[in-house]
Amino acid sequence: MTPRRTFTCLVAAAVLGLAGPVAALDPAEGEVLLTVTGAIAETNAEGAAELDLALLRSLGPVVIETTTIWTDGVQTFEGVELADLLAALGAEGTTLRAVALNDYAVDIPVSDAVEGGPVVAYLRNGAPMSLREKGPLWIVYPFDSAPEYQTELVYSRSIWQLDRIEVQP
Repeated sequence: MTPRRTFTCLVAAAVLGLAGPVAALDPAEGEVLLTVTGAIAETNAEGAAELDLALLRSLGPVVIETTTIWTDGVQTFEGVELADLLAALGAEGTTLRAVALNDYAVDIPVSDAVEGGPVVAYLRNGAPMSLREKGPLWIVYPFDSAPEYQTELVYSRSIWQLDRIEVQP
């Protein structure tokens, strides 16, 4: 089964509240960009979901345009909504411990993962992000869409060089 089909099945089941088995999470075939552990139902490695770019894209890319406090002007970010990622993995928890490649970590309440909310971005202005450009993954909130996204607390949750997420109960 292709990554797109697997995640389509998972997302459809989660959205529709379907009972019964869903397709297992396909293994990552490319470089693993994100590892998700903790309170998740779908895994493809020992106690973890390992996601490469193809698996992330298979969740249905979204695009947001927003300014950030770290960049100049409006930026276009493409990625997967955090809410869709959690739904596809069957995540059940209250807190996400997001960790960067340099082991910097932040706690993000699962309640932040809403439709139209933060994305796990893998493209900025149509191009992959290098480590120097805060990539390869960056959790970006749609800062310009609502005043509640323009606070120091929310800015602190926008972790770049994202490497792993632990879903905590």
